[in-house]
Amino acid sequence: MAKDTDGRRASSVDHHVGARVRMRRKLIGVSQEQLADALELTFQQVQKYERGENRISASKLFRIASLLGTDVTYFFDGLPDPVEAAAPDGPGAQADRTVQTFLQTAEGLQLAELFPRIAPGRVRRQIVDLVRVMAEEA
Repeated sequence: MAKDTDGRRASSVDHHVGARVRMRRKLIGVSQEQLADALELTFQQVQKYERGENRISASKLFRIASLLGTDVTYFFDGLPDPVEAAAPDGPGAQADRTVQTFLQTAEGLQLAELFPRIAPGRVRRQIVDLVRVMAEEA
């Protein structure tokens, strides 16, 4: 069985889980301080969890899921299935990774919350065109 880390450093899974905690917390409007208080931690510890600097124990992750009103599996969404890790990417896998990466940023989360409020039609298309042009120039 291969080890992901030396046992002390956070792994890519820890970073992913922390980012998903942050995304869920922000989606439901809970501050780091509120989550920390509910967990009886400092907000700095919650920051370290969210940045993936510190690992979240199974019991703590279970408690976080309960407090944030989601299933524990939510925090692992977007990670490759360990059973199928050796299998090639299926259709849509790149799109799923792109969406996950986008939603793990503060700006992406804000855009995802606000964009649906814009009526479908010309304005939405203009926004997409503007972002496309800006991305091509970058």
